[in-house]
Amino acid sequence: MNKAIYIATAEPNSGKSIVSLGLMQSLLGKAAKVGYFRPIIDDFNPGEIDNHINTVSTYFNLDIKFEDAYAFRRSEVIKMKNENKDGEIIGKIIEKFKALEDRFDFVLVEGTSFTGDGSIMEFDFNVLIAKNLGVPAIILASGVGKTLDEFVGNLQMAFDSFRDKGVQVLAVIANKVEFKNQALVVTELQKYLPSEVIVNAIPLNPILSHPSIKEIVDTLDAKVLFGEAHVNNQAGNFSVGAMQLHNYLVHLKENALVITPGDRADIILGALQANISDNYPSISGIVLTGGLIPEDSIIKLIEGLSAVVPIISVQGGTFSVTNSLGNIKSQIYAQNTEKITLSIKDFEKYVDIDALIERLITFKTNGITPRMFQYNLLKKAKANKKHIVLPEGLDERILRATKRLVELDVVKITLLGDKKEIEEKLTTHDIALDLNKINIINPSESVYFDDYAETLYELRKHKNVNLAMAKDLMIDVSYFGTMMVYKGHADGMVSGAAHTTQHTIIPALQFIKTKPEASIVSSVFFMLLEDRVSVYGDCAINPNPTAEQLAEIAISSAATSLAFEIEPKIAMLSYSSGASGVGEDVERVRKATAIVREKRPDLKVEGPIQYDAAVDIAVGKSKMPDSEVAGQANVFIFPDLNTGNNTYKAVQRETKALAIGPIIQGLNKPVNDLSRGCTTDDIFNTVIVTAIQAQDI
Repeated sequence: MNKAIYIATAEPNSGKSIVSLGLMQSLLGKAAKVGYFRPIIDDFNPGEIDNHINTVSTYFNLDIKFEDAYAFRRSEVIKMKNENKDGEIIGKIIEKFKALEDRFDFVLVEGTSFTGDGSIMEFDFNVLIAKNLGVPAIILASGVGKTLDEFVGNLQMAFDSFRDKGVQVLAVIANKVEFKNQALVVTELQKYLPSEVIVNAIPLNPILSHPSIKEIVDTLDAKVLFGEAHVNNQAGNFSVGAMQLHNYLVHLKENALVITPGDRADIILGALQANISDNYPSISGIVLTGGLIPEDSIIKLIEGLSAVVPIISVQGGTFSVTNSLGNIKSQIYAQNTEKITLSIKDFEKYVDIDALIERLITFKTNGITPRMFQYNLLKKAKANKKHIVLPEGLDERILRATKRLVELDVVKITLLGDKKEIEEKLTTHDIALDLNKINIINPSESVYFDDYAETLYELRKHKNVNLAMAKDLMIDVSYFGTMMVYKGHADGMVSGAAHTTQHTIIPALQFIKTKPEASIVSSVFFMLLEDRVSVYGDCAINPNPTAEQLAEIAISSAATSLAFEIEPKIAMLSYSSGASGVGEDVERVRKATAIVREKRPDLKVEGPIQYDAAVDIAVGKSKMPDSEVAGQANVFIFPDLNTGNNTYKAVQRETKALAIGPIIQGLNKPVNDLSRGCTTDDIFNTVIVTAIQAQDI
């Protein structure tokens, strides 16, 4: 079940508060606990908090701390983006969101407000956030000051931007439209948008745009003289008291804000009397300009009145104050319950809530983004920490990866090597790794050395290995590390930064051996592309697999995918799609596909299929219109090692994709290989994947 919705606007002042408030009210009627999250908020002064968060959490009495309800302030994001730290930004947003998702039945996510520095990049960043959170979106925009074509065009472009990035838009809301144009706007949008997208229009409600006396006080730095209990009154319109009282009174309108110099006692008292008279409209407040305060006799008279509206004093002249009032962009805030209830009422009146809630509940995320995948890896590894041995303890990349793993407290680490040499390496490369938080073993000096050698001798004596040979082999870090895993002194091993694949895998094949159901060992890479995670196999071990071996690689790769929460859609790759191709190579893939379908009819598999038909919806539909895999595959089985190895490296280099692996499949216990060209990130991720594999042993 989907557990969140992302509210995004196409521009400033779109009025997304009406959607946040209305949707929160509706969700609380359907779910026991609803959370609220703003990935990026405006900067705020010390002692203050974000108005949006305060309004929603206070009015609905949400069980959420302010610091848990957001990830970054705007200035922090701008600084990090200037330092090319987009990945860190998304990573923290995911972490904060997931913490709320774990606590609440549903989370309402509200996008940024397009104010201040950096607003030009906000729309694209909102799309990116929604994509990485894996949640659907509601898009809204304001119709104020736009022609029908401009307004509809803006919403269409916004919809396209989300759709093109793989974010499903459940609803489009045209906000602040003229009442007479409401049906027309909906009709025009429905002409363009897919039928499954809910389209609604909310008419402009002038009351929601009127500032309260409190907002006027804050904006003009005014002093409240009277009626502080009523500062949440709405200023419906402005009425300047510059004429004689008998002429001024005829210009008063309901909820008018009276603006007059502080020495105009006649206007002040006349307006107050009009407020309590049945013959005149009520006023919302009085603004006294010029910094002038009424005389004591007038103040005494005001204090004696039974009903007093807010009266505030400002320093500016009447003309400048009136202009400033006209520029105030009113917001909804926690104490202004009149605006909150009115917003909820309008939302419930003009939005098809039942249809929207139904779409929210039934929405299913397609795929998983790289950042979310990495977050899930860390979370899963931390949930059940395992012990991983790294035989290449003197490699700088290994040491840097170990430092990160220790700092995040993801796994328990053992390094193989001489402790003094490791300390020298740390000093040389300025790596602040706390050796008290890891184990260091020099194989030849280990208390287990003789036991390991004798065990190896017993396991391999039928292959003419004697005890002396076993002791020689056990000095080798790959053999020693693998034996630690075999004996249960470590849960898994990662090696290969300084050794060949053969050097890493042979000991595992000799005594850890394959699982009973596996006839071969194979490998996959998790390819973290820009907007999705794909699984490539086999790109590291089997040079020319038979049809039976290809089928087993596919089945093993599907199991690995499921273990890491990727629903497998398997493409058995070839130079031909469907039944058209002929030749030994394509027939081998065709036979392998048939074997997979026979052994595992529950798996979604297609083959033979070309890569473009496997990943591109349009190509997939044209070549294989009835396939449930074509155009949406996420597990790719290459016909041979030559194709697989070259493809993964080409994709990795040309797209800057992060390749995690090779992840070895089919062994009784996890031993994983690294490329000798691996980076610190590669090691870090492979260790985490190995730890997760060990959880299932």
